[in-house]
Amino acid sequence: MEKWTKEQISEIYNRPLLQLMYESNEVYKQNFQVGEIVVNTLLSVKTGGCPEDCSYCSQSSKYVTDVKASKMMELEAVIEKAKEAKANGTTRFCISSMGTRVRDNHDFDNVLEMVKAVRAEGLEVCCTLGMLNPEQAGKLKDAGLNAYNHNVDTSDEYYDKIITTRTYQDRLDTLAAVAGSGLNICSGGIIGLGESHEDRIGMLHTLANLPKQPESVPINCLVPIKGTPLENNKRVNVWEMLRMIATARITMPQSVVRISAGREIMSIEEQALCFMAGANSIFAGNKLLTTPNPEIGTDNYMFNLLGLVPRPALKEELSH
Repeated sequence: MEKWTKEQISEIYNRPLLQLMYESNEVYKQNFQVGEIVVNTLLSVKTGGCPEDCSYCSQSSKYVTDVKASKMMELEAVIEKAKEAKANGTTRFCISSMGTRVRDNHDFDNVLEMVKAVRAEGLEVCCTLGMLNPEQAGKLKDAGLNAYNHNVDTSDEYYDKIITTRTYQDRLDTLAAVAGSGLNICSGGIIGLGESHEDRIGMLHTLANLPKQPESVPINCLVPIKGTPLENNKRVNVWEMLRMIATARITMPQSVVRISAGREIMSIEEQALCFMAGANSIFAGNKLLTTPNPEIGTDNYMFNLLGLVPRPALKEELSH
């Protein structure tokens, strides 16, 4: 059954901005502890050489970019990064590996070991590895994974303008496998791909009407990368970001809404507006996959200034 119609979401999205933010802030306060932020650290354990043709991505082998293909990181190096992230206040450690789909091979076995090791450090663990089947999702759950990220990226209608090597339904099938295993879904998208406002509303409609709404929703602004088809796209402004965050907050009241790619060009004032609109998560660290991200020191300054605190890792498990 449809939780939200496109018409309802469109009406929310198109409200006067200050009214929209006021309402989304009220929804946020009803569902979360004010000022508590889920801090994520993303580590790419295998980068570049991807056979996909995602128009925004520097890791695609179809495009000539500055990213060079790398072998998978060693387990000990990943553990060191996890310890460093924990010391810097990270809530959730996200393991990323490029590729179309998860394959049952040595690399997947290595990722399962990484999940166990990071969880043993007392951190929540998320993975983003591409498409996966129910059995693989079950193995990740058994290894201690908390959430699996698989973004829908945009609307169903606009999707094939951005990616042709997999379908929108492929994305939804992976999210169904994740949900069926009992893992939390992390799924959002990107604005600034050349899509219309209707496409943004369509993306939120897809996410808000999943059988189980995502536990976390990353909202990314396109970071145009030289060598990709979208290298000349204009950056979206903060007002567009605020509409997405506020509408996501109202339509998915219990989801963690994350400011993701594009945060490095946002001022503290702009990020503060995002938190007022209902965002309650960020990616920390100085790199987000292959694009820049604010330095740890800058985020610490912002947290102190705004009175924000990182949510403790595994908070729900610890409170039981």
